[in-house]
This record gives sequence, C-alpha cells and structure tokens, in this order.
Amino acid sequence: MSEEHQDAVPEVDASDAAADAVAVTDDPTKAFSFSPEREKKYEEIVRRYPTRLSAIMPMLWLCQDEWGWLKPGVPEWVAARLEVPISRVYEIISFYTMYYTENPGTYNLQVCRNISCHMAGSGKITKHLCKKLGVGLNETDSEGRFRVEEVECLGACGMGPMMQVGKDFYEHLTEEKVDELIEQWRRDG
Repeated sequence: MSEEHQDAVPEVDASDAAADAVAVTDDPTKAFSFSPEREKKYEEIVRRYPTRLSAIMPMLWLCQDEWGWLKPGVPEWVAARLEVPISRVYEIISFYTMYYTENPGTYNLQVCRNISCHMAGSGKITKHLCKKLGVGLNETDSEGRFRVEEVECLGACGMGPMMQVGKDFYEHLTEEKVDELIEQWRRDG
C-alpha cells in the first residue's frame, strides 16, 4: 500500500467540524508522551493500518496500557497524534465499554454476567464483592484501588462464575475465593 494512501484521512462533513474544534487548542500533541517502549508500539500501529482511522482503537488501548485509563485530554491527544477528527475518537470511546474515561482503580474487577456465569452464580459474587469493598456497581472505592463492574461474556463459559482483572482470569469463583484474592491484592499494595 502506498504511503500516500496510508496517511489519507477521509473528508469530514460540516457536522463534524464543531465537535472537532476542541482538538486544535493548545497543541494537544504535546499534552502527553508515551514511554519509549510504547512509542515504538505506536509507530508499529500507525504502519500496520491502511488509514489512521483504523489505528484509533489500538491507540486507545495503548493509552490505557500506559496510564490505566483515558485521562482528560487523552482523546484529543490521540486525535492530534493520528491526525483524525476528535469526533471519531469519541465515537469509539462512547460505544465500547472497555475504554475508561474515569479511573477504574488499580484492580478493576470485571465479573462476567452472561448466561453461563449467571446460572453458575455470578450475581451472588458481584453482590458479595460490592458489599465487601463498600462500593456499588461501576464505582471505585475511596482509596482508588478497587472497582466492580459486570461485563458481557469473557469467553470462559465452562469456568463460571468468573471475572477478569487486568489481563488475568479468575475462574470457578466462590465468596471465599474472592475474599482471598482481595486480601492478596491488599497485601500486594
């Protein structure tokens, strides 16, 4: 694919212009910077995709890996770095639940609520976690360490109830197992 095609940005209709105006204030490209390792990954992402629009999702993942969530200003920075309309970045962030615009805490406990896990008792696990941590669903505790949320299928239907924390799966959960995990995470800091 030619370099010209690779950097092509589709024309934006006039309805996008007002929403995109935020992206041009105070040079958002200088607002954040990746670690050297993630900067290399950014360069690989941009080379890999045929258009910069295609790179938005992996770029948002990279940002979450770097900072834990999409802090204020990060979407504008992503749009500026990729030279894409800010509205396109926000379309993705607002559609997909895996992008966080609020700090999800150090340990984001994602409990599967899909039918297999639900039938295996995931609702009971979720209620127990919320009570133990003193939070409601989609709330982070006062220390900023733990957040509980329910998510759709995590692809471990025979292992329910289960949850994902970061990139780790915890399967065949019981109240006792989640209590042990929470105590371990509290000890680990």
